[in-house]
Amino acid sequence: MQDILTIWDWVEFAVRWVHVITAISWIGSSFYFIALDLGLNRNIPGPADGEEWQVHGGGFYHIQKYLVAPEAMPEHLTWFKWESYSTWLSGAAMLILVYWMGAELYLIDPAKADLATWQGIAISAVSLTVGWLVYDFLCKSPLGERPTVLMLLLFALLVVMGWGYNQIFTGRAMMLHLGAFTATIMTANVFFIIMPNQRIVVADLKAGRKPDPKYGKIAKLRSTHNNYLTLPVVFLMLSNHYPLAFATQYNWIIAALVFLMGVTIRHFFNSMHARKGMPWWTWAVTAVLFILIAWLSTAGAEYDSYEESEARALSHREELLMAADGFEDVSWTIPGRCAMCHAREPSWPGIRQAPRGILLETPADIARAAREIYLQAGVTTAMPPANVSYMSDEERALIRRWYRDAADGSVMGLAMN
Repeated sequence: MQDILTIWDWVEFAVRWVHVITAISWIGSSFYFIALDLGLNRNIPGPADGEEWQVHGGGFYHIQKYLVAPEAMPEHLTWFKWESYSTWLSGAAMLILVYWMGAELYLIDPAKADLATWQGIAISAVSLTVGWLVYDFLCKSPLGERPTVLMLLLFALLVVMGWGYNQIFTGRAMMLHLGAFTATIMTANVFFIIMPNQRIVVADLKAGRKPDPKYGKIAKLRSTHNNYLTLPVVFLMLSNHYPLAFATQYNWIIAALVFLMGVTIRHFFNSMHARKGMPWWTWAVTAVLFILIAWLSTAGAEYDSYEESEARALSHREELLMAADGFEDVSWTIPGRCAMCHAREPSWPGIRQAPRGILLETPADIARAAREIYLQAGVTTAMPPANVSYMSDEERALIRRWYRDAADGSVMGLAMN
């Protein structure tokens, strides 16, 4: 039977795959209906609010939109909800698997806040709930009648949350949690507001009653917010693969600028689909924001120094790894094969920052990144890339023996961290 860390990694991979698939479904249907609604031909006779003719896959589609019920209200309606729910549920599973069960490695930064694992997990969970409650309160307040002001306050809330997360979590966890915070708002909009309001309208129509237009107005406001938040969420979810985005003291500012880019990009496409012209100025603004993000990513790169790495307090997990048989040999092997790239000042041509922010110069660095070393260079040959530093099979076997020895008696602890 494969060792538990390998199985655990495949579980993470499977959940991540499901998350990507469901996110594609949600984003695809959301973008399609936004474009469809904005592009409807409304200069038509009859009770329909608009129509559109489309061609796809060798067939023609005639789509009509009704604000009130057609003459014969259909018994069967296709509801678009599970795409959103499945995306959030699979994302929550990823949060638990990677950041909660790996809190010591990925979630908590002792240099920022000395938190116990349960405290970090509690803050993670509670913040997502509180964020939705604050946002929902703002939307239901009189500010709901002032959508522009409400959007500005939502942006301010996101900036404050990004800054707050960065005070206690790792940069990687800050980005991920801000994305989860935003995605929770989006899915909660669907579950608590949009779907219930649509059910009320459908029930009124089937009963022959005239629906109250306020329900459609409220749902439209929340859908608009979701439309503008989608692209930043995608960026934040991808950011954990790019240390240039998260391994900087300005990461929360980068996240704030990403939300602004989401607005400029969606404004261009929304205007185009509504046949209101193409505001090309949004491209220039987006490019300026992106250049500013790229500059901030290198202006505030955060890595502890060699001396700080040697002097920092070790976690219990790291102590187990450093005390295991074979660590001394591994601590000599890894820097020689990997530190030309995974260094505070990489020497490999073309590498300006350590890939994924992983440093492998000191014993403490190696203990911190043990899980990645074991999977990437021990169990598999993914690292070094193309084996450019000629790591031998014997050296890979040494890594496997060391990590498995450390795992004896603490299998689940190391596998999940």
